[in-house]
Amino acid sequence: MPAPRNQLWESIRTELRRETPDFKFHIWIEPLELAAVRERTLYVRAPDHIRTSVAERYLPLLRQAAATCFDDRAVVEIVDGAWQPPRSDPLDGPERPPDTGLNAKYTFEQFVIGTSNRFAHAAALAVAELPAQAYNPLFLHGPPGTGKTHLLHAIGDYVRRYGAGLRVRYATVEEFTSEFVEALRAKSTADFKKRFRGADVVLIDDVQFLAGRAKTREEFFHTFNVLLDSGRQLVMTSDRGPEELADVEGRLTERFRAGLVVELEAPAVEVRRAILASRARLDGVDVSPDVLDAIAEHVSLSVRALEGALIRVVAYASLKGESPTIDLALHVLRRLGKNESSDATGIAEILDATARAFEISPQTLLARDRRPEVARARHVAMYMARVLTTHSLPEIGRMLGGRNHTTVLHAVNRISAEIETDPVVYNTVNRLHAELGPPADGRGE
Repeated sequence: MPAPRNQLWESIRTELRRETPDFKFHIWIEPLELAAVRERTLYVRAPDHIRTSVAERYLPLLRQAAATCFDDRAVVEIVDGAWQPPRSDPLDGPERPPDTGLNAKYTFEQFVIGTSNRFAHAAALAVAELPAQAYNPLFLHGPPGTGKTHLLHAIGDYVRRYGAGLRVRYATVEEFTSEFVEALRAKSTADFKKRFRGADVVLIDDVQFLAGRAKTREEFFHTFNVLLDSGRQLVMTSDRGPEELADVEGRLTERFRAGLVVELEAPAVEVRRAILASRARLDGVDVSPDVLDAIAEHVSLSVRALEGALIRVVAYASLKGESPTIDLALHVLRRLGKNESSDATGIAEILDATARAFEISPQTLLARDRRPEVARARHVAMYMARVLTTHSLPEIGRMLGGRNHTTVLHAVNRISAEIETDPVVYNTVNRLHAELGPPADGRGE
């Protein structure tokens, strides 16, 4: 690694060490390498056995550290051991633009098709093949972990590869909002509008988070109109259908419904088996079909939970120096809870239990109260929500008083560290675990 890149990576690692408990740093961060830097994009190489978990659990933290140490608009991509740096000479041919935000592992080739997602896959592929001519807009919705984001990235990947130079722009609503707020602050809204309205295919993830953001909704409304009026393709995802977005005004939901609306459902058991087999093959992991069947039978909530369970089984077997067996898999799965649909533990239940534990009211937890005792209680509630549910960081933040995802991430990391050093926090978290139930989606580590 050249000296400047080495220095950059050491700075990022130092920042990550501040935000990560030692044992998690050793397991998840220590093995990472900075493979290349191209403009604002940092390509971070992760070993196959942890790559998926790093991408899902630590990518926001990596992006935050990169923004602090490198560029406040830095993009981080997690790559595998066989990845080669993109050519930097423009004459060598077009490369993925540094700000597409696309994840290379989410392609149509890697998407496992079943009855729960066949229509959504067909619609997404049609849009990728004929942008703005097939279904426009396309609105994909369904519970977390059912493949919506995968299809969104797959459309972008396909257009990037075969779209004859068409420009792709991917963003979550969180990213759209952050960029918009920064543009307002810097008085550079023209540049912001150009980035989104100038793209040929715009992919927006998690539009349910437009709720409660009046200025962002206004900008999104105008961006939506400009894109469709100028013949650009727009694809959106949400955890619920347009008619269920109660906190988003009618003029937006009407436009969401103006195109094709497709629902994705939790995958059936045969699809879950195929997903596990595909994941094991991609990661080069040797797991017998019987073990994959056992995981598929026990984990039914989402693809994300499914892959997380596979990682846990393989990691546990590796630590014990054994090959994964059915007995070992069942032992690990019992620790996760027989069926992770126990995500019935809701945010409201967590808030009530945490408020009782700290002898304050749930309303105080949600308020803008910065007293140390309230802040700690709020941090514990965020930690418990992350561990006991499959909600994403932005979802947890929104439901705990409208905080952003970085606040939740800070709280989770802080409580994870304090569990190791503070007996009061350790005992409180253990009591809440006992009261509320087992972790969801393999998050109990």
